[in-house]
Amino acid sequence: MLFDTHAHYDDERFELDRSDVIERAHRSGVSYIINAASDIKSCEEGIAFARKYEYMYAAVGVHPHEVGKLDENTLDRIGQLAKEEKVVAIGEIGLDYYYDTAPREIQKHWFAQQINLARELQLPIIVHDRDAHQDSMNILKDNKANEVGGVFHCYSGSVEMAKELIDYNFYISVGGALTFKNAKKLVEVVRWVPMERLLIETDCPYLTPEPHRGKRNDSSYVRFVAEKVAQIKELSFEEVAEITLENAKKLFRI
Repeated sequence: MLFDTHAHYDDERFELDRSDVIERAHRSGVSYIINAASDIKSCEEGIAFARKYEYMYAAVGVHPHEVGKLDENTLDRIGQLAKEEKVVAIGEIGLDYYYDTAPREIQKHWFAQQINLARELQLPIIVHDRDAHQDSMNILKDNKANEVGGVFHCYSGSVEMAKELIDYNFYISVGGALTFKNAKKLVEVVRWVPMERLLIETDCPYLTPEPHRGKRNDSSYVRFVAEKVAQIKELSFEEVAEITLENAKKLFRI
């Protein structure tokens, strides 16, 4: 019934009980999970998870924190991995000006290169955008990302930016932060975004929703995100679950 469109089961916090957590989430009503990559190792691990679990899929790409290690050979390797069965997107890719782990010009270069790879392979992109809204939009447009579309995960922009993204063939995805008490801006975004352009996620093990904030996140907690969306949109939980699942299946061609 539910689709967790962004998880990181390669994270070391799942090292001791990964299979149990994934299988329990599926039994709880999570029909599909996408494991998003951050580096080459997590690309390979995500593909291994997708092979092991019928209901899991993988995205491959290099996160802006890790692009300082990227080179043309690594990009070629991502391109090879992207052709594996059950790889449904290039991601997560983008810009992070909050931590600035890699120089901004390097982040921008490799974001553009990975968009172009996605266009070459005709795969949607999963975008990480933190404190870099204008540069993210500029790079999307300069590199014709609308040709493949994609999703801004853990969306943190404005209503106005969301409108621009939707017009540019992108979806808006929200996670546990929507349930936080200080999420007024994000609540307004969700109130405005058309249901046919909305996705839900956990970003587990990060951003655990209320009432479990502070604990390790997992895909079963995507239910709390759906419940909050239902409350904001004045819809039933079942409607939100069904619509967001179908949205994700359409975007990722599942």
